Amino acid sequence: MLETTDLTIRFGGHVAVDHVSCRFEAGTLTAIVGPNGAGKTTYFNLVSGQLPASEGRVRLEGEDITELAAPLRTRRGLGRAFQLTQLFPNLSAQENVRLAVQAREQGRGRGGVPAWLGGIDLWRVWLDHRAWTDEAMAMLEQVRLADKAALPVAALPHGDQRKLEVALLMALDPKVYMFDEPTAGMSVDEVPVVLDLIRALKSRKDRCILLVEHKMDVVSELSDRIVVLHNGRLVADGEPRAVIASPVVQQAYLGMAAEEPA
Repeated sequence: MLETTDLTIRFGGHVAVDHVSCRFEAGTLTAIVGPNGAGKTTYFNLVSGQLPASEGRVRLEGEDITELAAPLRTRRGLGRAFQLTQLFPNLSAQENVRLAVQAREQGRGRGGVPAWLGGIDLWRVWLDHRAWTDEAMAMLEQVRLADKAALPVAALPHGDQRKLEVALLMALDPKVYMFDEPTAGMSVDEVPVVLDLIRALKSRKDRCILLVEHKMDVVSELSDRIVVLHNGRLVADGEPRAVIASPVVQQAYLGMAAEEPA
């Protein structure tokens, strides 16, 4: 589904991501972990197009998308949720999700008749708008925000904004879901809602999920595979239990000294 080959970025003399090659298959959830400054979010930025690569390639379903800007990668099927919420603060929760639904449908060539084709079909536009609004409300129901649909995003607490961003990502219906610490800043009561949504997405075997997360209990429960970055390099990759138990991860990520052999 997604592949990076020798993906690298340099900031002056600092190599933030260093020749990372990885393949991610449909129907799997891969957790990307590592200590602060390991390059996890920067790697996400390279994959999703927020940063241009110094070297290496990114391919989605075999298509080289390395030179595409972030919006075009989104249209190809890369969906990204950020550490810091990326929402329209003055619009309502419903309007935020409706715009995501509308962008998806119009990106697929559906939704209204362009004026240059002989005028706008107002009936079709009204039907499309109603359908988009209904779907937006269904997404808000899933993230338990239906009762706050009319509120401006700026009035929502941080935890609700995080849930709303997940709703936007679901509305885009990407081929690859990229979650960057989706539970950060959430209360204990709010976390299960997001984790249940990620579990539901994982059950769809035609989608691929990448997850940056510091909470190892979440990583252990959700992931099929763990990739570990340290100083911008890929240092471990495999089945969760084996990776977590490996000395390189205990040293680099957990800060534990490797046990001396008896």
